[in-house]
Amino acid sequence: MTDLARSIPVLPSPDIGESRDFYRDRLGFEGIGPEMDDYLIVRRGEIEIHFGRSDDRKLPVVTSCHIRGGEVPALHAEFSARGVERLSPFTVRPWNMKEFYVHDPHRNLLRFGCAQEES
Repeated sequence: MTDLARSIPVLPSPDIGESRDFYRDRLGFEGIGPEMDDYLIVRRGEIEIHFGRSDDRKLPVVTSCHIRGGEVPALHAEFSARGVERLSPFTVRPWNMKEFYVHDPHRNLLRFGCAQEES
């Protein structure tokens, strides 16, 4: 089996427990690894996001990650059904990608996108 290189974002979190609860309970991620006060790893399928504890509440406001792939339309439908707050419409953007956005409780921006033909 080939272990391909991956890029995994590390987002700031002023409250690791609140981040864990949001990603688990609202977005359907699973926490992986040991419970820690200053670091969190969540995963949903092939999507993995890490969080580092940060007391600087300005950092999440200017932080984002982009998640791309064919399962994005189903994620938008699921998040809509779950009533996820701060969920944008799933729409074609000027750069010809169909995308939607979610802000987590600390204002980290998650950008989900796919090619139009994947939607």
